Amino acid sequence: MMGSQELYEHLRTGATHVARCWIIRRSDGVSFGFTDHDQPLEIDGIICEANGGLTASNLQQSTGLAVDNTEAFGALSSVSVTEADILAGRFDGAEVESWMVNWDDVNIRVLNFRGSLGELQRQGGAFQAELRGLAEVLNQPKGRIYQRPCSAILGDAACRFDLEIPGYFVNAVLDNDIAGVNFSFTDMDQFEDRWFERGRLVVLSGDAAGLKGLIKSDRMVGQDRVVSLWQELRANLKAGDEVKLIAGCDKSTTTCRLKFDNFLNFQGFPHIPGEDWMMAYPNSSDPNEGASLFASE
Repeated sequence: MMGSQELYEHLRTGATHVARCWIIRRSDGVSFGFTDHDQPLEIDGIICEANGGLTASNLQQSTGLAVDNTEAFGALSSVSVTEADILAGRFDGAEVESWMVNWDDVNIRVLNFRGSLGELQRQGGAFQAELRGLAEVLNQPKGRIYQRPCSAILGDAACRFDLEIPGYFVNAVLDNDIAGVNFSFTDMDQFEDRWFERGRLVVLSGDAAGLKGLIKSDRMVGQDRVVSLWQELRANLKAGDEVKLIAGCDKSTTTCRLKFDNFLNFQGFPHIPGEDWMMAYPNSSDPNEGASLFASE
């Protein structure tokens, strides 16, 4: 790509051929392009649709660590941004780039904004999206949490547990349509009761492919396994769709050691004193020999 200097020189001529282009990259790998030019433009292999119905208000940008933000507006389209995809959360956190380009040669361009999609609102067949700048991540809490339960997420880089180990997941095909939080599975009694509680349900196929739900409860009811989610998936599932159930972890030392055999990677502090420790005092009925207050595990 040519540097921005060529575009600035073009702007100084007074007769400019410039347009704005927006590129949206979702976390599932799907990309979209839009432009306010009257003809489609291609940037890095992505076709920016002309008259795609996407516009953006003036960019608010600053130096320092202040969060840059703006808003994008557009019409819901069956071939680009659909209401179903917004409801399903497929655009949540998507990467956004805004370019000013010379439509005669799109290699002559300058990046005006880079960030992510924030809150999305729908109304009257249109959407309104908040654009968040790169400094937004600096507002998020970082650092180690000192607490008794494990602070890692099962299977992440800190936990290091391999979720593909047989016995800790199962794939199942739905035998009826589901539009809610409750799932029922047959022939799945090889797992203990509550084995998937606090785990995840991942949709592998169908219109809801890629969506995930956190499992609130997992119970054996007769010969059926009933799994309930904390929140309803934002897309209906149909008979024949395949889902994946991943074992759950309550982040306790006992579960980490006995269920997953992963205590070496436990990220909690089970022996950290609680708030009541500060009010403790010697008691003549206690041993008071200086030994550990916790029984060995």
